[in-house]
Amino acid sequence: MQSTFFLALQHNSSQMETACFSCLDTAETPVKNKKSRPTSDEVNQWAQSFDKLLAHKYGQAAFRIFLKSEYCEENIEFWLACEEYKKIKSPVKLASKAKKIHEEFIWNKALKEINLDYHTKKDIMQNLHQPTATCFYTAQKKVYSLMENNSYPRFLLSEIYQELCSVSQEKSKYRKS
Repeated sequence: MQSTFFLALQHNSSQMETACFSCLDTAETPVKNKKSRPTSDEVNQWAQSFDKLLAHKYGQAAFRIFLKSEYCEENIEFWLACEEYKKIKSPVKLASKAKKIHEEFIWNKALKEINLDYHTKKDIMQNLHQPTATCFYTAQKKVYSLMENNSYPRFLLSEIYQELCSVSQEKSKYRKS
């Protein structure tokens, strides 16, 4: 079942962007909460912890839009790819996915290269010879920490999040009346 939530977001006083959170409630959706739209309480909970934001599909979508506006959406894409990677049981599929993640995010010429230190990249390269479910653990942890400590606080202050809070409160008032 597909649910779509349209939200008009003001980025500059002269420019209006329409962001569409199109979320498919499928088995591939890496979220715990399968509700169609966030309630006011859920949106407010996103400010309580980064984990609560990432556990909600609309939280992920809003955060991704925010990261895109800051030109660093590769961080959430890498983190999500690692979350999916850890679920793989087949050694053949694990090796294939590890190679794909490396080519997309780790390799020096990757279009979506994430910012990692030399030692972390070197460790990943060594792990690619016999990939395990944890071969991206250190890199994922570093990217998570970067998002949690740098991007997440800015997200909470952003127009995107403030508008989500405002719209969800209005919808909440409408539902109660």
